Amino acid sequence: MRRPWGEPGTRAPRPTEGATCAGPGESWSPSPNSMLRVLLSAQASPARLSGLLLIPPVHPCCLGPSKWGDRPLGGCPNAGPVQGLQRLLEQARSPGELLRWLGQNPTKVRAHHYPVALRRLGQLLGSQPRPPPVEQATLQDLSQLIIRNCPSFDIHTIHVCLHLAVLLGFPSDGPLVCALEQEQRRRFHLPPKPPPPLQPVLRGGQGLEAALSCPRFLRYPRQQLISSLAEARPEELTPHVMVLLAQHLARHRLREPQLLEAIAHFLVVQEAQLNSKVVQKLVLPFGRLNYLPLEQQFMPCLERILAREAGVAPLATVNILMSLCQLQCLPFRALHFVFSPGFINHVSGTPHALIVRRYLSLLDTAVELELPGYRGPRLPRRQQVPIFPQPLITDRARCKYSHKDIVAEGLRQLLGEEKYRQDLTVPPGYCTDFLLCVSSSGAVLPVRTQDPFLPYPPRSCPQSRAASNSTTHNPAQRVVLMLRERWHFCRDGRVLLGSRALRERHLGLMGYQLLPLPFEELESQRGLPQLKSYLRQKLQALGLRWGPEGG
Repeated sequence: MRRPWGEPGTRAPRPTEGATCAGPGESWSPSPNSMLRVLLSAQASPARLSGLLLIPPVHPCCLGPSKWGDRPLGGCPNAGPVQGLQRLLEQARSPGELLRWLGQNPTKVRAHHYPVALRRLGQLLGSQPRPPPVEQATLQDLSQLIIRNCPSFDIHTIHVCLHLAVLLGFPSDGPLVCALEQEQRRRFHLPPKPPPPLQPVLRGGQGLEAALSCPRFLRYPRQQLISSLAEARPEELTPHVMVLLAQHLARHRLREPQLLEAIAHFLVVQEAQLNSKVVQKLVLPFGRLNYLPLEQQFMPCLERILAREAGVAPLATVNILMSLCQLQCLPFRALHFVFSPGFINHVSGTPHALIVRRYLSLLDTAVELELPGYRGPRLPRRQQVPIFPQPLITDRARCKYSHKDIVAEGLRQLLGEEKYRQDLTVPPGYCTDFLLCVSSSGAVLPVRTQDPFLPYPPRSCPQSRAASNSTTHNPAQRVVLMLRERWHFCRDGRVLLGSRALRERHLGLMGYQLLPLPFEELESQRGLPQLKSYLRQKLQALGLRWGPEGG
């Protein structure tokens, strides 16, 4: 009788002999009968593909919380970010995106995320008629991530990763399979490692660096961070330490003025020694946390750095401008440079061309709406792309905690499905939560009978607006209901994150009437009847009518 997979005594299948081992920097190709080889072959039959896709599911105790919200064993207090990363891995659309989620979230990655990533890699390679291209560097980087972290895996996670790696066709004598097998053998001879201390002791700059680099270091008490900075000698506050601090504040939405002012002061003092790739990381928390420092030389310093480094690192230059855009502090000289034909032609041939065009499109929108005095070059229309064509990543990761579904049900019962649109992206690319079309008399109109989009660029002169209204039989205004969830704000504060404030500001400047729905008010509603009453009061306060009396 065949023993079920995963029981004691079973062994992961070995790939065919003759697979070559690839070290760092060497080329790698799948073994002749591996899953990657078969899936990338045009002659692969549907039956063979279906068989290869039957990767055994991983036991829930290994993968932690499920998508239905079960807490991980032990009731881990940071289950939310861990669950969010698992959902992002399960929904990744390419091998490169898998690697990006693992590499960009070091404090959220747990052992069970690696088998999730391997299993999703197999699904991506076999779930489409034409699987996405797989870069050798991507596979090598993923292998190195697993190799580097496998000493912290439990025995079950090691077994699952080994099984999936073999099914995916990684060479039997390659570094990934060898490292997992070696770690598996070692577990039977060595006692388990004691858990690392939860709270490292901070002493000066070196202690601060060690603490901020620790995977378990999530939300360290602000007073200890401040005192650690005060204890550090000037030579200990290196760019690396300050970048770690900036990333920590941005990642956990910690709007701490003393720490942010310390970063701004460091930036000004060390201006000559910093390049734009470091500066983009130091500036990130200011835009994300919607905090303009009091340091008077902050903006002049950034303008000098942009003038010096703009042509050296295009992506870093645009990232710095994105942070300044959230702060409404865009320097005209830098805009002249990034909108110049030479800069646009230069970035068009780079691997990050799409993300740069998206950022340039947002900067062009900010110029259109917020900088009437700008007279320099603009992004050509043919180069413009939608800014945010879908809900933001944080909303997708935390969708099960969102109030969007219950608000949608309340609007459906209150207004009817035909009188609102959900998750509609309006030009130039902002995703709205809920959009209503309202007549001049306040009646909520069926959306299908109206154009839900306002013109962009907006008609600023009264003559153009009057001409537009004269050609419209029933001019309607657009009301956007904006969910303000808990994670849309800085932690322990009432300040909207920079990206959220930017979206609301631009939608308002384009002519949309905004109706915010704060999370405190939504959380206080007990059940759907109370929520419907709450929505009714909100809409009626704007003078809106619906039903038989509203048309």
